[in-house]
Amino acid sequence: MSNHLKDQSSPYLLQHAENPVDWYPWTKEAFDKAARENKPIFLSIGYSTCHWCHVMERESFENQRIADILNRYFVSVKVDREERPDIDSVYMAACQAMTGSGGWPMSLFLMPDQRPFFAGTYFPPSPERGMPGFEDILLSIAGLWENNQKELLDSAQGILSHWNEHETSDMAHGEIDCSLPEKAAKLFSHSFDRKYGGFGSAPKFPAPHNLLFLMLYSQIHDDKAIWEQVSFTLERMRRGGIFDQIGFGFSRYSTDNYYLAPHFEKMLYDNALLIIAYSAAYKVSGDKIFLDTAEKTASYVLRDMTGRKGEFYSAQDADSEGEEGKFYLWKEEEIHHLLGKERGRRFCAHFGITKRGNFKGKNIPNLLHGSDISDDFEGEKELLYAYRKSRFPLHLDDKVLTSWNALMICAMTILYRITGKPGYLSSAGRAQRYIEKNLAYGNTLYVSFRKHIRFVKGFLDEYAYYTAALLHLYEATGKTDYLRRAEQICGEVLCQFTDNKNGGYFLYGKENDLLIARPQETYDGALPSGNSVMAYCLLRLSQITEKQEYEQLARGQLRFLSSQAAHYPAGHSFFLLALLMHLHPMPVITAVLTDTDTEGEILRKLPLYADVRLLKQETEEYPLLNGKTTYYVCRDRLCLPPSNHPPLF
Repeated sequence: MSNHLKDQSSPYLLQHAENPVDWYPWTKEAFDKAARENKPIFLSIGYSTCHWCHVMERESFENQRIADILNRYFVSVKVDREERPDIDSVYMAACQAMTGSGGWPMSLFLMPDQRPFFAGTYFPPSPERGMPGFEDILLSIAGLWENNQKELLDSAQGILSHWNEHETSDMAHGEIDCSLPEKAAKLFSHSFDRKYGGFGSAPKFPAPHNLLFLMLYSQIHDDKAIWEQVSFTLERMRRGGIFDQIGFGFSRYSTDNYYLAPHFEKMLYDNALLIIAYSAAYKVSGDKIFLDTAEKTASYVLRDMTGRKGEFYSAQDADSEGEEGKFYLWKEEEIHHLLGKERGRRFCAHFGITKRGNFKGKNIPNLLHGSDISDDFEGEKELLYAYRKSRFPLHLDDKVLTSWNALMICAMTILYRITGKPGYLSSAGRAQRYIEKNLAYGNTLYVSFRKHIRFVKGFLDEYAYYTAALLHLYEATGKTDYLRRAEQICGEVLCQFTDNKNGGYFLYGKENDLLIARPQETYDGALPSGNSVMAYCLLRLSQITEKQEYEQLARGQLRFLSSQAAHYPAGHSFFLLALLMHLHPMPVITAVLTDTDTEGEILRKLPLYADVRLLKQETEEYPLLNGKTTYYVCRDRLCLPPSNHPPLF
């Protein structure tokens, strides 16, 4: 048995291709069928490594009784949120407006013209712990559709009117608000968990962009208290079970306050942003634990999440054999059997592994009890990793996403800049070439690539993140081809996504499908918003090229985001990072290399927060001093005398 998903490329859609539910992908065919047969649409949105998506599939979408109800009364549409962030954004806003919350799996009921009238997330098949049963919901909506369709129409029209009112209202535009970084820093500080690290209570998401903003804020303002909050949080995450102590890499979030028990799925974007955060923390502090964490995370990505041509895969699942986290958990006797009694005893004591266990009778290895992070158990970890891989297969979402690959390119170039190791730069270059070959057509980007199929023309995030990646490659290599390509991709953003009325950029562009609403995302969630990243890109383009056009665009974007962030600045941390870079420009360091210098070694010696220009040979304007490597530094509109010593600030 198969449904209309069997020819799709998305791993998430293919997971549902054998369901008895007659699923359609998001196509005109599905909505035409609903209109022709006068049926409501059931829209289910999720992604392939989502634990509760798997649960709802097992309980409801593989349930023949529920499938019969869906097939009789509804047209069912399945969407992968990672391939269609536009659809996800529109209907997540609807879900939040109707229920006050959102998440995945997302379950919505629509008119045949795509207007939503009822929404929720996970529903159990029958009533449970105060939650309505999915079967009862389906029958109730089917009854209303048959007997009182006007009530559902009124609900749909109310949601649409709310959107239209928001879209047609002019947004207030003032000046760039220079007070926002301080306000955000205070908000973060008030929510800081002094005992366990992090901000707020469980579930605790890493949100590395928040940490990057706070890190830069603390350095600019010499705020030691803020730096200690960031440093403590990074250390606690490294010690906790959210970091895979055996195979490395970070899980999506911690389900508790302690960073012990994670939601075990691993996402490419989290690990990219965390590599950047730990790399920056090392550059600020010199603490080798931060560098070790960044490099171990990179080794996980290069080993388990990288394809043969240098592409980066999207995610690893939390579930194995139907049980969340089973792949990652250990029993004490298992460790003793694999390592031997004495060696196993030492390992268990170091990583908090006991007979009783710390998670459902088993153990999540961790260092939260105070063991030294820099241990000598690398051989033991290799043995346990090899054994763990032989247990059972862990699902890998192997689709290649432009935006997430761009983030990892940024991470690898930054890691190259702080270590000087050419392998990281090589990895970034291979991924960039993969994007150009498989996910770009001229200046048009696509969202994903899998099994030789390019899927969906790109959204704002694809263009913004890829522009950032190209700028990072330019900064790491000095190759102007990267800079020219960044300008081309940025030009496509200006052409396709600009909101000429209110400022900022729309999520989907002129070449994308037209939906019932056109969202403009500015809030930084698990990922920085495309608008925030565009503020960063435009600012860096203006600083690197010194073109008036980019300076004006950057200022306009900072003004626009200032108005958006005013109500809750801590929710716009990546924009605030760009704002800090505008208010406190990077020093410009021109390094003139000798024949014996390597670019990586020179970059390793220089600050990360610097606009670095590498010259492979002296020029009339930048001659070598004493025949040695020479550094020319300009900051605060003042140029310092050339020096043979790298600047330290």
